[in-house]
Amino acid sequence: MDSTHIPDLITPAIPVFIITVLAEALWVKKLRDEGRDVAGHTLKDSAASLSMGLGNVFINVVWKGVAFAGYLALYKLTPLRLGTGLGAWVLLFFAEDLCYYWFHRVHHESRFFWASHVVHHSSQHYNLSTALRQTWTPPTGWAFWAPLALLGFHPVMIVVQQSVSLLYQYWIHTETIGRLPRPLEFVLNTPSHHRVHHASNPRYLDKNYAGILIVWDRLFGTFEPETERPVYGLTKNLQTFNPLRIATHEFVAIARDALKPGPWKQRLGYIFRNPAWKPGEGLPPSPPSGPAPSPEPARTSA
Repeated sequence: MDSTHIPDLITPAIPVFIITVLAEALWVKKLRDEGRDVAGHTLKDSAASLSMGLGNVFINVVWKGVAFAGYLALYKLTPLRLGTGLGAWVLLFFAEDLCYYWFHRVHHESRFFWASHVVHHSSQHYNLSTALRQTWTPPTGWAFWAPLALLGFHPVMIVVQQSVSLLYQYWIHTETIGRLPRPLEFVLNTPSHHRVHHASNPRYLDKNYAGILIVWDRLFGTFEPETERPVYGLTKNLQTFNPLRIATHEFVAIARDALKPGPWKQRLGYIFRNPAWKPGEGLPPSPPSGPAPSPEPARTSA
């Protein structure tokens, strides 16, 4: 396996993303004309999501090389080698999906990481364009997959499986698909499960972190079925479609809070504790968009 070549499964899929977003928009319009209660699309929201997605692709032109070099360095340090056969790929499928679960969960439960991930939850709509609303600060995720290289998985295999997971998660960002057959709903992350994850309903907050397999949520107690209509977006929604503000607003909010007068423990709490944490309070459940600790309207974030 060539360790100098970084496979790219995402860029070739961009035309498919655009075509399917347009097709879904037409189908959703038909459903709304028939009286179906779906969030639908708006031009500004979808344009913002596409802008975030394109920005992520350009940033990853550089970042993927850096991340791959890091995996390669760790791979060369470890004496472990799991090979590149079918068994190694099957094992990697489960191992990478477990890494994704913890990456995703930590990015909801710690405000520093949430500042990167909040981008993906900032739309009040739920459609295929929302899947493309990706972070412009991807380095916060690298460490969660680094153990795979130390375990002896080849770096090329790691980045390929990461891309497979990302591509899988694209199609589940839709309201046009209801529930799948029960055996699939029990094992896989589905549109129904992921609608819960993107909702700000109190019972849905911090649930269903799955990548491909929903079994991790069932195992670790973060699963919640879709039982009421999801309300999408943040608990305090952004009132902007500016991609730069969408990408950076929570980092700005963290800096503003951390610079407030107070002990270092409080400042660090603003940075690293739960997004909904405030000094002198307990640790409430973090929303997929927990309220910003400071009251300024411009913050409208977690």
